[in-house]
Amino acid sequence: MKKIGFIVNPVAGMGGAVGLKGTDGEETLKKAIALGAKPIAPVRAKVFLSHLKKTHCEVCILAAAGKMGELEARKTGFTCIPIGQAKEKTSPFDTRRSAEIMVKEGANLIVFCGGDGTARDVMDAVDLKIPVLGVPTGVKMHSAVFALNPEAAARIVARFLTDGLPLKEAEVMDVDEEAFRQGYLSARLYGYMLVPYEAEYLQNVKMPSSRSENELKNQAAIGVFVIEKILQPNVIYILGPGTTTRTIADLLNQKKTLLGVDLLLNKKIIANDVNEKEILVYIKNKEAKIIVTPIGGQGFIFGRGNQQISPRVIRKVGIENIIVISTKSKLRDIHFLRVDTGDSEIDRKLKERGIEVIVDYNQTVTMPIK
Repeated sequence: MKKIGFIVNPVAGMGGAVGLKGTDGEETLKKAIALGAKPIAPVRAKVFLSHLKKTHCEVCILAAAGKMGELEARKTGFTCIPIGQAKEKTSPFDTRRSAEIMVKEGANLIVFCGGDGTARDVMDAVDLKIPVLGVPTGVKMHSAVFALNPEAAARIVARFLTDGLPLKEAEVMDVDEEAFRQGYLSARLYGYMLVPYEAEYLQNVKMPSSRSENELKNQAAIGVFVIEKILQPNVIYILGPGTTTRTIADLLNQKKTLLGVDLLLNKKIIANDVNEKEILVYIKNKEAKIIVTPIGGQGFIFGRGNQQISPRVIRKVGIENIIVISTKSKLRDIHFLRVDTGDSEIDRKLKERGIEVIVDYNQTVTMPIK
C-alpha cells in the first residue's frame, strides 16, 4: 500500500477574508481571530480528502498529529498513522518536523494544505528527496507547487498513485508578508521541490506584471474606457488588487492600495484596503459591481490574494456584475481564467458562464473559466 504524508497548517488562509494578506506570525494570527477570521485549511483539507476517497485509491495516510491532518484524515475514513504529538498550538517547526519524519517513514508523496509559508517549511525539511503537492489553502500562493484547487489535488494524487506521473522541479517562492501588507510585493525564488506533473491541474508560478511602455499604455487605455463607459453613478465598485485596477484610481487622482481591495463610488475612493465584513456593510441595500484582473501566469480572478471578495460578497453582488480587465500581454500567457472561491456552486456558475475581458479601449475578448 502506498503511503502519503499529509500535513495541514490549521491557521493558513485565516488572514484572507479579514484583509490581513496572510497569517504568518503569532500577532497577525491574534489579529485575524479578533477580526472574526475562521479556519480555512481544515475545511479545504476535508474537501481534498473527500475527493481522494471517491477515487478508491488504496493508500495509507501518514498524518501529522491532531489538527495538523490526523483529525481530517480520520473524519474522511482513511487508514491513518499519526506522526508526532497532537498540539493545541502549532508552529512552522511542527510542519518541518512532521515532514522530516514522513520522509524517514517512506512516504511516497507529501501533500500539504497551506500557502507559500507552509511550502517553504516543507521544502526546508524535504528538499528534493520525495515529491510533494500543495493543496491551496493560504492567502499568498505564488509558488508552482500547488494544485489549482482541492479537487484538482485529489486527481493528481490519484493518478500519481495508480498510473504514475512524471516529476517536475517546481518553484517555491519567498514572499515578504510584512511588505505585502504594506502594499509592496517583494518575492524571490526560495528553492525547488519535486511535484507530480499534471499540467491541467497544477498552477503556474505567479508572473510579475510588465512595466514596459506598451503595458502602461494598455493599462491607461483600459482605465480610460472603464471610467468613460463602465462606471455608473451611485454604484459601488469593488476594486480588486493589481496594477491594472489601480490605474483606474490613478486616472481619477484617487489613492488605491496595490495589493488590497478598495471601494469606489461616484469616481471617489470611499474605503481603502477593506475586508469581507466591511465590504458587506458598505454594499448593503446598494447596487454594487466587482472589478478584478487575473493574476499573471496563473489566470485566477478569485481565490488568490483577493479572498476579501468572498463567496458571500459575490453572491450579494451577483456574478452578472463581475467586470474583468486585463492587458493583452497578460492574456497571451493565459489560455483560461480560473476561479477557486471555496464555494463549489459559485465556481460552477462562473465556469458555465465564461466572461468578457476588457483588454483595451472599447475592445473585449471572451475567455472561458476553468
